[in-house]
Amino acid sequence: MKQGGASSGRRGLELGWSLPSRGPLARVDVLTRLARTADTLGYSVVTISDHIVLPTRSSAPYPYDKTGAFPGGAQQDYLEPIPLAAWLLAATRRLRVAISVLVVPYRNPVVTAKQLATIDALSGGRLVVGVGVGWWPEEFEALAAPPFTERGAATDEYLRLMKTLWTQDDPRFDGKYYRIADVTMFPKPAQKPHPPIWVGGHTDAALRRTAVLGDAWHPIGLRGPVGLGPDDLAEKMKRIRALARQAGRDPSTIGVAFRGPLDLWPASGKPPTGDAPRPLTGPPAKVVADLQAYQAAGVDTVVFDFPKPDPAAMAAVMRRVAREVRPRLARRPASRTR
Repeated sequence: MKQGGASSGRRGLELGWSLPSRGPLARVDVLTRLARTADTLGYSVVTISDHIVLPTRSSAPYPYDKTGAFPGGAQQDYLEPIPLAAWLLAATRRLRVAISVLVVPYRNPVVTAKQLATIDALSGGRLVVGVGVGWWPEEFEALAAPPFTERGAATDEYLRLMKTLWTQDDPRFDGKYYRIADVTMFPKPAQKPHPPIWVGGHTDAALRRTAVLGDAWHPIGLRGPVGLGPDDLAEKMKRIRALARQAGRDPSTIGVAFRGPLDLWPASGKPPTGDAPRPLTGPPAKVVADLQAYQAAGVDTVVFDFPKPDPAAMAAVMRRVAREVRPRLARRPASRTR
């Protein structure tokens, strides 16, 4: 995916992996091994997630599990994504690292902009900034963040402020949540005008945020109550493109980086009786067909969640996808949504 968000016409679908930055596998040896394996195998990107504290209670359900419970609970390691991104980029040569997603209102936006610009400059332009508004009210309270009910407005303002800091030599900004003037901030990011912004979420507000402020839409699908099969995703992309036109943007510059769980069966695997398996589940031929359907719906990048939390199995499935799936993907089918 190029800086504008849309994939070059000379390239096929880009593939990546979501790394376990929380829980028992959130260890330097595991994460470094997986990132270097992805780099060696020629994958485009790995992603890492974001929480700062894990509250022991919640007044809101976790959106990606049918039970509403946060996987693993509060008593688990959770690595902070900004230093982790720097570590993984230093440990690899070509791989991009995306924060999936940075909860924007949690942090001082000027400090965050400085950290991200520094990482992008040091890595030679390999950082991707996934962004979201957050869902956990108690975490907002613990961090003294802007009010939970104002998280969308704060996120939009912070993103505009960070873009100002990344692109202007004499940055000035006058907003509801932040004002700044008479300062400089160097170095600027290596990527111009700034690292790609992947907007997470699948609500109407997230679609509008993508259309106005994002370089790509970055939804998580096929988990819990969230579906987002190719047809559903294509319909939402129509909405994003219409909103982009209303905002005076070229819709073709907005890409899609879809994330979902992969379950790759043996090549001889037979589907069970009854309903057909969900997308990205089945033998290689089925997974290839699913990926092509997502590509036709407008997806530029697919980020897989690993099927098993085992480092050896993770490395093995990365090699299988590189060998059995990726070579069979078409360069780019005609989009159904443009």
